[in-house]
Amino acid sequence: MRKIAIILYGPPGAGKGTQANLLAARLGVTHFDSGKFLESVVHDPARQKEKIIKHERKLFDDGILMTPSFVLREVANGAKRIEKAGFGVVFSGSPRTVYEAEGLFPILERYYGKKNIFVFELRLPPTGTVERNSKRMICSICGYTLLTKYYPTAHAKYCPVCAGPFYKRTLDDVKVIAVRLKEYRERTEPIFGFLKKRGYRIRILDAAPAPYKIFLKLNDYLKDA
Repeated sequence: MRKIAIILYGPPGAGKGTQANLLAARLGVTHFDSGKFLESVVHDPARQKEKIIKHERKLFDDGILMTPSFVLREVANGAKRIEKAGFGVVFSGSPRTVYEAEGLFPILERYYGKKNIFVFELRLPPTGTVERNSKRMICSICGYTLLTKYYPTAHAKYCPVCAGPFYKRTLDDVKVIAVRLKEYRERTEPIFGFLKKRGYRIRILDAAPAPYKIFLKLNDYLKDA
């Protein structure tokens, strides 16, 4: 398979990270989870005295998209390291603003070629986001996300992958979820217009079914890549 870049869009809870992990395992590409990466940056104990980290952490924890120039710099550096190592990449939700898209897509086109970049939108109604994310549990050791629709949190004591303890992200508070949905509508969705003008086809999938069903559709789109 040639090196490819995949970008998965969708509101919070649409399953972008789950699908990115499945695609990474199937296609041999690297999942660049910018959300978790940036969370680790702003929550790094060693950097809490830095003025820029304090500012960006406040935005992150409140569910507001972080400063685009800061995010673009970090994500572009990550993409460069992945391409330099010889791997394709799948992004789960990045770039998140038009500013970031205008900066990152030309870089990806230079690395992979425009015909090797695939964009998908996973659609989920706001009620689905609240239902999923308000109950979301994440393993503090391996990062596994429990699918609470199939494994109710009342019975979830240990991670089924590594037996580590679960935790809830600051982003999954109901009030923060509302802010994140607003940010997605107002700041991320406009990227679709930018991409269409640039000649990209955005393939739309329903994010409501079980993850494996969505993955099979994604895999069908990409099987000839």
